[in-house]
Amino acid sequence: MQPLAVFVLGALIVCASVLSACQSGPRAGTPTADTPPADREQWAIAIHGGAGTIERDAPPEQIAAYRASLERALSEGRRRLDAGESALDTCEAVVRILEDDPLFNAGKGAAFNERAEHELDASIMDGSTLRCGAVGGLRTVKNPISLARLVMERTRHVLLVGPGAEEFADACADVPARVERVPNSYFDTPDRRKLLDDVLKERRESQGRTGSAATDTPAAAHHANAPRMGTVGCVALDRQGRLAAATSTGGLTGKRFGRVGDSPIIGAGTYADDLCAVSCTGTGEEFIRHAVAHSVSDRIRFAGMSVEAAANDLVFHVLKPDDGGLIAMDARGRAAMVHSTSGMYRGVADASGRFQVLIFDK
Repeated sequence: MQPLAVFVLGALIVCASVLSACQSGPRAGTPTADTPPADREQWAIAIHGGAGTIERDAPPEQIAAYRASLERALSEGRRRLDAGESALDTCEAVVRILEDDPLFNAGKGAAFNERAEHELDASIMDGSTLRCGAVGGLRTVKNPISLARLVMERTRHVLLVGPGAEEFADACADVPARVERVPNSYFDTPDRRKLLDDVLKERRESQGRTGSAATDTPAAAHHANAPRMGTVGCVALDRQGRLAAATSTGGLTGKRFGRVGDSPIIGAGTYADDLCAVSCTGTGEEFIRHAVAHSVSDRIRFAGMSVEAAANDLVFHVLKPDDGGLIAMDARGRAAMVHSTSGMYRGVADASGRFQVLIFDK
């Protein structure tokens, strides 16, 4: 064979080998370091109850009550995942527990809007399929996270809001355990009412000083018994290697004009795919502007960042100080719980025996 022919044949063999390797390798942009191991017996979970917490010098019994609530929700998530339940089922169940707890701004204990009423939002996402569902402006559904899942399962849509979401809840009367209806007053708590009174008083005083209506006030930031940023969320990795995320909230105290924040917006407050699951808490408008939840995945996929580095980059370099925080879980069960506020109600557990609940920075 002539030397030139040998050279051409060799080049073709090399090219074919490279092409085959590219086609059989990981998805473009996905760092091989984040490919899950073959052992699927691992599982992991992280939860949050909102960024912006009670003060460090709050009564010890109040701090203990928050810790006990977080431990109860985290224990249920641990039990379900250890028993082999799916990440999606676990996230829904854990968020329902947090929605039923009056300490948190979701479900019972939801924030009041400026009319002293409640409008609740929630979303859920299955990272293994990218299926997702969300609801906004709910008024009578006890557990919005379950209605969000039914949006995912029973409709071709992602987000239903306001009266339409309420009508969809009517159509789900065949599953009353998942879509229990309650009067709007069910969500009332004395602490949330006190917080609304503070916000409206400061708003009136500001209007008197400036002669124009104030849309936002910092009163909630100084209320010792209720965090200014209230959301609950859960991210999980199950034994089958599937990721899921769920988020629920009562929104901002004194909110106006049918305001909806990031919690029911897929890609802003909630996101899950094959690389990570994310649930956010904080100033919703900023999380929407920067598509924070989806951006965690982007940084892992395209910049090769770890989940911790991606979360830190967004919270500390993209968002403004005190905007909030997020929890995230990657495909190896590594959790990030990052916040720029003085604290964030949070917890993490996994198959190795880790079980940790935190409120403040340290």
